[in-house]
Amino acid sequence: MKPAPLSRDAFLAVVRDTPLVSIDLVVPDAGGRLLMGQRTNEPARGSWFVPGGRILKDEPLDEAFARLTEVELGVALARADSTLLGLFTHIYGENFAGVPGISTHYVVIACRIDLPVALEALPRAQHSAYRWWARDEAIASGQVHPHNYPYFPHPG
Repeated sequence: MKPAPLSRDAFLAVVRDTPLVSIDLVVPDAGGRLLMGQRTNEPARGSWFVPGGRILKDEPLDEAFARLTEVELGVALARADSTLLGLFTHIYGENFAGVPGISTHYVVIACRIDLPVALEALPRAQHSAYRWWARDEAIASGQVHPHNYPYFPHPG
C-alpha cells in the first residue's frame, strides 16, 4: 500500500524530529566531471548538487532507486546497475518550508551511475539547469554545495 502524502505540517514535524534517508545519484562523465543540477527547492536552493532525493516511507530501496533515477535522470534504472560509493551525513541549517530554527538532516546513500547523459533531455522538476563540474572548478566556484565534494574522484 502506498502511503498518503504527509501534510506540510506533518512533514515539517518529521524534518524537525528525525533524519531523512536519501539517495544521491553520482553520474560522472569520461573526464571525471560530475553531473549537477541547480536546485529549485530548499534545502540548498540555488546550489549546484548531484541529482537525488529521499526515500519514502514503506518504499523498498530498489523501488526508490528506480523512481529517483526516473524522476531525476529521465530513465528508471536498477540499483544493481550502480556502485555504492558510501554513506554520508548532510545537515542543512534550513528546511523545505523556510521555518526558522528547524534544520534538515539526511543520511545519504551515494551511488555512482555510469550513464550517457544529454543535458538538454534531463527533467526540470527539481533543477532549473544542469551542467558538468570538474572537482577544482566546483570547489573554487562557491556555487557547488560542499556536500558534493566527497563524490569527486580524488586527484592523483
